[in-house]
Amino acid sequence: MQDSQILSTFQELPVAQPAPRPARVLIFDACQTGVILRAVLFVEGVMGVGAMFGAVNFMDWLARLAMLTGGALPATLVWLIAACSAKKLLARLPNQAQYACGVLLGVLAGLYGCGLLALVGYVGSVPWVASAFAGAVLASALVAALVWRAKARTPADTAARLTELQARIRPHFLFNTLNSAIALVREDPARAEALLEDLSDLFRHALMDQGESVTLAQEITLAERYLAIEQVRFGDRLQVEWALDPQAGSARLPPLLLQPLVENAVKHGVEPSATGAQIRISTQRRGASVVVKVTNTVPGGQGRPGHGLALDNVRDRLRLLHDVQSQFQTALKDGVYQARIEIPAE
Repeated sequence: MQDSQILSTFQELPVAQPAPRPARVLIFDACQTGVILRAVLFVEGVMGVGAMFGAVNFMDWLARLAMLTGGALPATLVWLIAACSAKKLLARLPNQAQYACGVLLGVLAGLYGCGLLALVGYVGSVPWVASAFAGAVLASALVAALVWRAKARTPADTAARLTELQARIRPHFLFNTLNSAIALVREDPARAEALLEDLSDLFRHALMDQGESVTLAQEITLAERYLAIEQVRFGDRLQVEWALDPQAGSARLPPLLLQPLVENAVKHGVEPSATGAQIRISTQRRGASVVVKVTNTVPGGQGRPGHGLALDNVRDRLRLLHDVQSQFQTALKDGVYQARIEIPAE
């Protein structure tokens, strides 16, 4: 199935065992693009408010803001670079020690920014102590925001895992799979055995504690197991095409993210159609990004019914893991529906 037309709608637009989780984890990550943008805007906003004190008019405020930015912006970037460079080292420390290191880096960044202002003669009496405390306070606020964001992933991942597990073990899917296996026991025992093995892999994957992310290759393997089961049920009505880029397999995704998109393609594409539907799953690495597309034909060209909860779940979990570095889009055009994911390459 060719998906060149649907692309114009966008702006171009055996299961591996997970590694054991480390004893300590990083409580804040300063390496993401969204974090950098928010940190710069936050510090710049604070400097803008600070420049209002003593400013007699707008031009005076603008001049003060420009001078403060000359010290605060490099200091903020130094803090971000240092925190990102020490990411692996910080992950080995206890949580409180990580927080303390973030604040200490803020103190050093504040002193660095004060030193820059002193070099250009902006301040008469150099406020070293005040700058150190200002750096510590701003760094504390940034670390607290990052820690809060990291903790927000846990309930979202837990709820998503429970939702997907419930969907996967819904009675009609389980009964249909077992009935297909029973029908194959006498005429094709080997195929029946393979079907039950695929079902077992699905349940094992759903019950496994996988952490906050898995590789795209693992998600593809799970999708292959699921579609192999549905292939027995639907036969020629289910036509699957794979276009996988080996270089994209190491990209990271939240666990059980691709599965609901594939299930939706079967539910809304194959099940309602007497003649079946085509499903195409493709991955492609494009520079520093990986694009994943799940495309299916829709019977009668109609849209998908439902509340879109699964799609909202996918969008929210991607945002929690990759922030502004990820994109999730869906489109229906000329009887072809496509879900498109873009994530950073590993």
